[in-house]
Amino acid sequence: MDVKNPREGALGANLPRVIRDVRIIVPKNIEVSATIGDLPNLPGTASLAARGAATLGVDYIKAGLYGVSRIRDGLKLAREVCIAVREASPDAKVVLVGYADYAKIGSIEPMKIIEIAAKVGADGVMIDVKSKGEGNVFDYLYPSYLSMFVEKASSNGLIKALAGGLTLDDIDAVYRLGFDVVGVRRAVCNVKNWIRSRLDEGKLSMLIDRVRYLNSSSITA
Repeated sequence: MDVKNPREGALGANLPRVIRDVRIIVPKNIEVSATIGDLPNLPGTASLAARGAATLGVDYIKAGLYGVSRIRDGLKLAREVCIAVREASPDAKVVLVGYADYAKIGSIEPMKIIEIAAKVGADGVMIDVKSKGEGNVFDYLYPSYLSMFVEKASSNGLIKALAGGLTLDDIDAVYRLGFDVVGVRRAVCNVKNWIRSRLDEGKLSMLIDRVRYLNSSSITA
């Protein structure tokens, strides 16, 4: 279960009380992640947000390196985020997020996020799309690039996640690429407006069935 506020961006942060209430409601055996924003290149601001999120009992904290364009700046920001999280909640995992449309928005290339994550001790990396409603992740990055991303992240022991306008039809491709986690909203919601969409139980059921089928197929293969 991922808690975010899409009105504030692809990785928009929700209110602390909302994140807290979700964590209370969701059973403990279900992991909860929280986003802390499409972050500017401001390590102090980013680390303060990370520390706050880490006190709310979430399992994962996702930080979008939106305002970062150079590795050295990404290292400084991500290192402070990791330190802040570890001090507040040693068991919480930090996931650094890059953007498939990085060239369009002037952000750092996703592949470089892996290097940053490995050096600062983050737990995972993720690719999302900042320009919502303007195509999904496969419109910006070739499958060959995503495959290399998975391979490089795996070699560094990192969790690999993919999101960004994905539909049910994309699940097979994401699975074949080897990502550990797929982030979806469009695939399980019934309204095209990506901010006001609501969960569709039928679509959710179809997604669950598809993932179960893929998992069972890999076990029996």
